[in-house]
Amino acid sequence: MKLILALVIACCSICNAQEAPLRLEFGVYPSDRATVMYRKFSPILEAIRVPLENLLKREVDIHMTIFEDYASGIQALANGEVDFVRFGPSSYILAEQLNPDVQLLAMELRNGLKRFNGLIIAHKDSNIQNLQDLKGRTFAFGDENSTIGRFLAQSLLVENNINAESLTSFDYLGRHDRVAKAVMTKTHDAGALKSSTYKQLCDPEEIIVVRAFSNVTKPWVGSSKLPKKICDAITASLLILEDQEVIGELGCSGFAEATPEEYDLVRAGMKKAEAFNPKTIEEEED
Repeated sequence: MKLILALVIACCSICNAQEAPLRLEFGVYPSDRATVMYRKFSPILEAIRVPLENLLKREVDIHMTIFEDYASGIQALANGEVDFVRFGPSSYILAEQLNPDVQLLAMELRNGLKRFNGLIIAHKDSNIQNLQDLKGRTFAFGDENSTIGRFLAQSLLVENNINAESLTSFDYLGRHDRVAKAVMTKTHDAGALKSSTYKQLCDPEEIIVVRAFSNVTKPWVGSSKLPKKICDAITASLLILEDQEVIGELGCSGFAEATPEEYDLVRAGMKKAEAFNPKTIEEEED
């Protein structure tokens, strides 16, 4: 009887000694429909899980959350409510402003490069051929915190002496695909979106590119609460990804190490975009 009891206690001790799976919360904002987001990200999260387990020497479970919008994702990262995210550059910068201790893990590559294009597009029937033709027209932006869909597009407009008062009206539609559809269906004369959405949804004979502009590729960012050992393991797992069927879903060709300075182009664009909405006299007096 004593022998049996000893064996039971020993087994229980072994079970308790085993580490529970490491649960990591991954977050992404809705740049596309939810079904598209899950299709894109499920394979890559599974692909990094195996090297993560090998590096950390424990089982890893990665759970994916699609934030309601860009703003809620930024707040969640800044507050440490998620462990790591895939953001656009401006969302990373805004989260960093709220919490300077968020940790840059890696950045995506597009055809081996750290830059890619955003586009300002218009329907061919709008007779818009250049940026100056946008004056007095309607414009579709993406999310209010989008790098391409707002900040860099507005920065480009400001550089060309176009601001909110130059347009008849403008709207923030939340997602790149909605911008494409707004221009395709002529509810808006022009809009700003990423080049991959243009290629997927737009007929170039119907929807023209008015101007392309440069953007920095997307960063993957860890929360300030995530231990360095886990951050380093996530970085290493991303850097070794080579399966093009997996990473190709994100429109990237691989990953590279990143530094905050590589996003200075976007920081400058965000600053310049502040001039897109001139302050009213009442706001200036306040």
